[in-house]
Amino acid sequence: MSSKNKPQPISRNAQIPSPPKVTVGKPGSAPKIPGIFTIPFPLLWLALAVLVVYFPTFFYSFTELDDSIFIREFHTYNENIHNLLVSFQRGVFDPVKDPYYRPLFLDSMILNYQLSNEGENIMSYHVVNVLLHLSSVLLLFTLFKKLNIKELHAFILCLVFAVHPVLSEAVAWIPGRNDTLLTVFTLSYLLFAIQYTNEGKLKWLLLSVLALILAFFTKETAVFIAPTAFILLVFILKRNWKEPKMLAQYGVWAGCFGLWYIARSMATLQAMQVAPIQMLTDFAHRLPLVVQYTGKMFLPFNLSVFPILEDTVYYYGCAAVVMLALIIYLAKDRDKRVLLSGFAIFLLFLLPILLIPKSLNEQTFEHRLYLPFLGMLLVISQTALFKNRLSDKNLLIGGLCACGVLAGINFYHQRNFKDPISFWTQAEETSPHSAFAVMMYAARLTQKEDFPRACSLMRRAYALNPKEKYLNFYMGQMLQNKDSVLASEPYLLEEKKISDYVLCDFLLARVAMEKKDYPASISYLESYLQRDKYNKMAHSNLMLLYIQTQQRDKAIAHAKLMRNEGIEVPTQFLQQLGIR
Repeated sequence: MSSKNKPQPISRNAQIPSPPKVTVGKPGSAPKIPGIFTIPFPLLWLALAVLVVYFPTFFYSFTELDDSIFIREFHTYNENIHNLLVSFQRGVFDPVKDPYYRPLFLDSMILNYQLSNEGENIMSYHVVNVLLHLSSVLLLFTLFKKLNIKELHAFILCLVFAVHPVLSEAVAWIPGRNDTLLTVFTLSYLLFAIQYTNEGKLKWLLLSVLALILAFFTKETAVFIAPTAFILLVFILKRNWKEPKMLAQYGVWAGCFGLWYIARSMATLQAMQVAPIQMLTDFAHRLPLVVQYTGKMFLPFNLSVFPILEDTVYYYGCAAVVMLALIIYLAKDRDKRVLLSGFAIFLLFLLPILLIPKSLNEQTFEHRLYLPFLGMLLVISQTALFKNRLSDKNLLIGGLCACGVLAGINFYHQRNFKDPISFWTQAEETSPHSAFAVMMYAARLTQKEDFPRACSLMRRAYALNPKEKYLNFYMGQMLQNKDSVLASEPYLLEEKKISDYVLCDFLLARVAMEKKDYPASISYLESYLQRDKYNKMAHSNLMLLYIQTQQRDKAIAHAKLMRNEGIEVPTQFLQQLGIR
C-alpha cells in the first residue's frame, strides 16, 4: 500500500466538523433543522384556512336543488331514528323509483336532523359540511406525509385543496356532502391500509375493512378505491404485490365489495336499463369533460353551480392542459412513478362521471371533482412548481399567494349558493341551454312576482326540452296563475306521465272544479291527500266537495280525520254538518 493511500493521523489541532444543530421548539411543533423551512402546527393552519374560507356558508339558506327534498320533504323520514337501518334498503330520493344507492348519505341527514334545532335548522347542515371538508383536508395532509411527500410540499398542496373554488360546491351545497363523506372514508381507508402494510397488525386491517365498507355504502365510486390503494402501495411505496400483507388486503377488497353488492341487490332500487351501445355513446360524448375539468382546476374562472357540457367553454381547459404539460416537462428530478400514479388516480375517480348515462343526468357538477382532485395534486407535486429547487421560503410565499387568489375566487363563487335566487340566477346565466336551469330560475321569479319575465323564461325552457321533468307542471301552474285554468290541463296530465308529481293532482282538482266535474275533483284530491296529508287547503276543498255533493258521512269522517291529524276544521263546515 502506498503512503498516500494509508490513513493519516488526525492532528491534535485539526477541527472536526460538528453535526448540524437541531433546535427543538415547543411540544408538538416540528424540529428546526438549519436549511429546512418548517411550519409549526401545520394541521392547525390548514383547519383555520378551511374555517375562514367557508365561515360565510354557515349563514346560507336552501338552494332549492335537492337540499329542500332531503331536509324539508324528508322531514318525517329524518325524525325517525330507526330509519338509519331502512336507508340500506331503499333508493336515495325514492324507496323504489330511484337507481341511486346512498344509504350513509341518508343516514347523515337523519343524524343531522337529530342534532338540529327543531330538525330543520339549516345552519347545522352547513356546519357539518364544513367539518367534513376540514376532516378531508387533515386526512389528506397525513396521507401525503405517509407517501413520503416533503412536509412543506404536502402543506401547500393541502392548502390548495382546502380553499380551491372548484370544490366549493361540495361544501357550500348541502347534498355535496356525499363526496366529502366519501373522501373522509377513502382517505381513512388508505391510511389504515398503508399502516397495515407497514406493521402487519390486525387492528389496522380491521380498521381498513370498516373504512372501506363505509365508503362503499356512501357512493358507488368506492369501487375504485381498491385500485387506488394498489397504485399507492405498489407503485409509490414500492411494496411487493405478492407479499402476504398485500394478499390479505386483496381478500378485504373482494369481501367488502361482495357485502356491498349483496346489500345493494336486496334494496328496492329502480334498475337502470342502458344498452351497451348507448353507454359507449354517452361515454364518448362526455370525454371532453376531462379537458373542461382540468381547466376548472388550473384556471377556475368559468365555474357554475349547474354546469352542462354544452355551455362550458374549452379554451380554459386547453390552456390548462398546455400549462400542465409545460410544468411537467420543465420539472427536474420528477418521480415518474408518482406522476403516472397521480394521473391514474385522477382518471380512475373521474371514470364514474364519464359513465353516467345522459338520460339519467346531463349535469357536469363540480362537486364530483372532489375525489379526483387528490390524483391531480399528486401530479402537481412532481411538476416544476415543486421540483426546481426553489428555496422553501420562496416556495411557501408563492404557495400562499396562489392560495390567496384561489380563496378570493372561492369567496366570490360560493355566494351563488346562499339562497335560491342567487343559485338559479347563476345557473341560468352559465347554462342557458339547460331547460331545467331556465325552468327553476323562472319558478323563483314567479315567487318574486316577476310574472312577465317568469313566463318568458318558462316558454324558453319548454322550447329547449318539453319533456323536462317538472316543466309541464310549472307550465300548468303558470297558466292557472293567469286564470287560464282549463288550458293548464294538458300540461298537468303530461307531467303525471313524466314524473307523477304529486302537486299535479291538486291542480287537476281545480281544473275539474272549473269543468263542474265534481266526482273527478274529489278523486284528484283524495289521491293527492294520500301522498301529502298535511295540506290544509286540500282538506278543506275536499270537505267542501263532500258537502256540496251531499256525501254527509264522508264529510263527517273527513272532519274526524282532520282533527286526528291536528288540522283545524273550518267552523262553517262543522255548523253545516251539525257537529262540534
